[in-house]
Amino acid sequence: MPARVAFFPDSYLEVNGVARTCRALTAHARARRLLLLCVHAGPATRHHHEDEALTTLQLRRGRLSFGLERDLRFDLRLWRYRGEVAAALEAFRPDVIHITGPSDLGQLGAFLAHRMRVPLVASWHTNLHDFAARRLSALAGWLPVRARDGLASTAGRQSLRLTLDFYKTAAVVLTPNGELESLLRAATGRPVYPLLRGVDTALFAPHHRTTACGVFRIGYVGRLSPEKSVRLLADVEDLLDAATPRPFSFTIVGDGSERAWLERHMRHAESTGVLMGADLARAYADMDLLMFPSRTDTFGNVVQEAMACGTPAAVTADGGPKYFVDDGVNGFVTDSAGGFLNAVLALMGDPDKATAMRSAARARALAASWDPVFEQVWDVYRMAATGAAASAPAELSALARLVTGLVGGRGRTGGAPIHVQSALR
Repeated sequence: MPARVAFFPDSYLEVNGVARTCRALTAHARARRLLLLCVHAGPATRHHHEDEALTTLQLRRGRLSFGLERDLRFDLRLWRYRGEVAAALEAFRPDVIHITGPSDLGQLGAFLAHRMRVPLVASWHTNLHDFAARRLSALAGWLPVRARDGLASTAGRQSLRLTLDFYKTAAVVLTPNGELESLLRAATGRPVYPLLRGVDTALFAPHHRTTACGVFRIGYVGRLSPEKSVRLLADVEDLLDAATPRPFSFTIVGDGSERAWLERHMRHAESTGVLMGADLARAYADMDLLMFPSRTDTFGNVVQEAMACGTPAAVTADGGPKYFVDDGVNGFVTDSAGGFLNAVLALMGDPDKATAMRSAARARALAASWDPVFEQVWDVYRMAATGAAASAPAELSALARLVTGLVGGRGRTGGAPIHVQSALR
C-alpha cells in the first residue's frame, strides 16, 4: 500500500519554484488517489477535505509574522496551531511526515513528527546559507569590502551548520542535485535520494511565440533579490551597448527588493512584475535567450520552463541549472558578465544556431515529466515508513534535542538560531 503522507511545505500559494514543486506534488497525489494531508500557510485558517484522497489544512500567519520576501512570511507564533495540527495528524494517521526546510511550518512539522514518533522526510530546496551570506553582504554595503566579505562568509558558514543540524533530524533527505547529494550524505549521515523537477510541456510550449520584430529579446524570470545576482543584467546591458549596434531588449519577469534598482539603471528593459499561466508561457516563448545569473538556485524551475517554450538558457556554473543545460547545445554555462555577453552575441549572429538551440531546448524539456519524479518520491516515503521501527529511536532523539531548544519543551517560540537563519532566506 502507498504511504499515507502528511506534507508541510514552507511555500505553497506563493509564486516561486518551491511552491510550484509543492503544488505539483499535491496534484500528483490527487490524480493518483494517494492519501495526502497538506498543511500550508494561506490567507485564512481552514480545514478542507478536497476529496477522498486529499485533505488540506491552511493556517493563517499572524501579526508577529515578518516578511522574507514580498509574498513569503515567517510567523514566530505559528506554534499556536500546534494542537489543531496535531489533531489533524492523529485523525489522518500518517506513515511519514515530509517537510521542505526549517521554516515556521517545517519546524512545527518536525516537532510533531518527533512527538508522534512518525518518520521524518526532509527535502532541501533552498541554499539558505548562500542566501544568508549574499543578503547580509547587500545589507552591509556601507562597510569596507574586507569587513563586509568576512561578515558574509561567517554568516554563510554558521547558516550552513545550523541547516545541516536541522536536516540531521530526518530519517531520509531529498535533494535536487548531485552536489547537494554528496554534501548532505556526508554531513548528515542520512540516506539521500533525488527530488528533481518536472515541467508542464503542454502549458510551456513554443506555440506561444508571437514576436517577429527583429529585436533580440533577452529575458529573466524569478525573484528580484540580491541572492539571484540580478544586477548582472545591467552589466550585460552595458556590455551589449558597447559591443553591437543591433537592437535588443530585456524582459524582466518577477518582483522583489531589486526591482526598483533595475528599473532605474536599465535602459532597454521592460519590467512586467509577476506573470503566471499562459501569460508567463508567452513571455518565455517570446524570449530569444533566458539569462539566469543566480548562483544559489538548487535546481532552477524557470530555466526548464523556458526550455519547454523553446528558449535556450544561459546559466552560471554554480548551482542546479547547469545539470540540465548542455553548453553550446541547448544553452550556455558561464561564469561572468562577459560570458553572458558572448552567449547573446553567438545567437544574434547565427540564426541557424539559434534555431537549432531552440529545438534542442524543447527536446530536453520534453524528457522531464513530473510523474517519474513523484513516483520515486513515493518509493522513498514507503522506504522511510518501512524502516521506521529500526531507525526511529536514534533519529527522534536527535530531533528531540533540537526541538527542545527551539520551543523550550512547551510549544513556545524560541531558539533564535533557526528562526534567524530562516529569516535570511
